[in-house]
Amino acid sequence: MKIHTFTGGDFGENTYLVVCPDTARAVLVDPGAAAPAALRRLDEEGLRLDAILLTHAHLDHVEGIGAVRAAWPEVPIWLHPADYEMYMAIPQQAAMFGLEAPPQPPPTHELEHGQRFTFGGCALDVRFTPGHSPGHVIFVSPETGAALVGDVVFMGSIGRTDLPGGNFQTLMNSIRTQVLALPDATVLHPGHGPATTVGHERVGNPFLVPHYGGELV
Repeated sequence: MKIHTFTGGDFGENTYLVVCPDTARAVLVDPGAAAPAALRRLDEEGLRLDAILLTHAHLDHVEGIGAVRAAWPEVPIWLHPADYEMYMAIPQQAAMFGLEAPPQPPPTHELEHGQRFTFGGCALDVRFTPGHSPGHVIFVSPETGAALVGDVVFMGSIGRTDLPGGNFQTLMNSIRTQVLALPDATVLHPGHGPATTVGHERVGNPFLVPHYGGELV
């Protein structure tokens, strides 16, 4: 499995094109402002887009969906139902930051914890990780040691919890039970900033070091 990163927009959001090379099948995770660049790579490599997968419904992670649907009108859009209300309020989200954004095509399928999403010969496991938003999920590939973690954790930081639907204790529980439980070598691909690893964040992230291994020390 190959993961290509495209960064753009006012929030520097990472859009991910996840490719199953043996079958030329792909999914787009969190298509934000950089979605057009990801679509160009999709065309250049002659890939088939199987789905749009959303870690959550904040504006910067969904604002490119319309562009994707213009190129792939039938591609399904997967979102956890707890973030559906937030998704449908995209114009209001934009207004909170003094921006404008049109509504995006509505989600077509629901994600749930424990689900395994397959495309070609590759698969991503869905883990429910609320706290940054009510319906946040991450996508884990145990076979390749990678995880797309949205805005749950970043290199040296964690997701903000001061937006509507955020909760600090819920987020910390999600990190302890769903992220730090992964092998240390797992590469984390966050919604903003560079990739990191579980092991690096376990011992070097100032928000997580007091919770080493999921317990206070």
